[in-house]
Amino acid sequence: MAGSLLARFALDSREKRAWAMYDWANSAFWTVIITAVFPVYYKKVASELSVDRQDFYFSLASGLALAVIALGAPILGAFADYRPCKKRLLAIFAFLGAASSALMFFVFPGDWLLALILFAVANIGASGSVIFYDALLPHVARRNEVDRLSTGGFALGYLGGGLALALSLACIQKPAWFALPHGENLSEAAATLPVRISLLAVGVWWAVFTLPLLLRVREPECLVEDEETKADELSIGVIVMQLVRTFKEMRRNYPQAFLFLIAFLIYNDGILTIIRMAGIIATNRGFSEGLIIGTILGIQFIAIPFAMLFGQLATRFGAKPVILTGLAVYCGITLLACFMSEPTHFVALGVMVGMVQGGTQALSRSLFASMIPAFKSSEFFAFFSVGEKFAGIIGPATFAWVIVTTGSDQGAILALTGFFVAGGWLLSKVDIAAGKRAAREAEEAHA
Repeated sequence: MAGSLLARFALDSREKRAWAMYDWANSAFWTVIITAVFPVYYKKVASELSVDRQDFYFSLASGLALAVIALGAPILGAFADYRPCKKRLLAIFAFLGAASSALMFFVFPGDWLLALILFAVANIGASGSVIFYDALLPHVARRNEVDRLSTGGFALGYLGGGLALALSLACIQKPAWFALPHGENLSEAAATLPVRISLLAVGVWWAVFTLPLLLRVREPECLVEDEETKADELSIGVIVMQLVRTFKEMRRNYPQAFLFLIAFLIYNDGILTIIRMAGIIATNRGFSEGLIIGTILGIQFIAIPFAMLFGQLATRFGAKPVILTGLAVYCGITLLACFMSEPTHFVALGVMVGMVQGGTQALSRSLFASMIPAFKSSEFFAFFSVGEKFAGIIGPATFAWVIVTTGSDQGAILALTGFFVAGGWLLSKVDIAAGKRAAREAEEAHA
């Protein structure tokens, strides 16, 4: 019974499960630091600043971190396709992010600049590691498994992130359970200790659960095409030239993958902005810390069955119509969020997000993987990452600009609807069958 269930979600081998465990590992960062605990704690840390400046600096730190990895991703991706180093680079970025998260233990009220520096570096670690994690997907899964393994990984990620967040919530709300200081008249260090321990725990969680992938997933073979790239050392110039060729090759030989990449860049802008700004928006509405963290915790567990459901629906109906359905729901979420004023509104919107977030992102990853040749997965996923990271820059930057300009976040929330509409329209134009056919033909020619 267990074996057939694992096979249904393409988790029927130790290598696939080890690969999917990295979703479990880094999801603690996304739930605790990106979405729930750190944004709320940052508000306390930066209480000396005005609300507008708090939001502006937070968005700026996110944007700068994503810009760094977006600029470096193509070079690192190209290098990883010519040297057996996908796992090594994943480990470097993962442990950089884990260490930065753990060091947040030393952030106290007033240390808002230190908080944002560590937050930015941890973002670089998380975003950089995911490039090589995603690039391993077409090497670990067969073509008929990529949708199911991708959504299975996201489901594990939601479970892991949910458990990590639940422990954080328990530590913060019930410090006595963990023999931590509690009650009134606590010192600054004692009062913030539960939150700081939660941030430290994220770093430990992330590092420990990265190990299965490093130990059990095989390093894919490298691509070697000509004498220039057979040299013992690849120069930056050679890599940049190869990137230019790859970009032209994607546009010419894989036009459907290229069109999908543009669509993903646009609609993922809205998804990432919702993930990153939800805690800030809810705090601005005056909702309690417990409500915000509790709702985000609920999202993690709601998302588990729905992420797996999206994988099954994609097997039956195809990934594109399922993603388009998710984007339609996101349009409804942004429209309703403009009128959010009560705690129950935030909870209801959280349930809606949980229904579509994991499945939409997981199928986007697997759909792109199915339309690119596996032997160039790092290079192509580096461009995928660039699209994702620039989306992550544009969204928060636009959000911050609208808030500073209008003094309200309602217009910023409403603007996100345009990203989902435009991205969905472009996605509707992608010929998935033609894209998959081009990838298969390239792999057959390369074999």
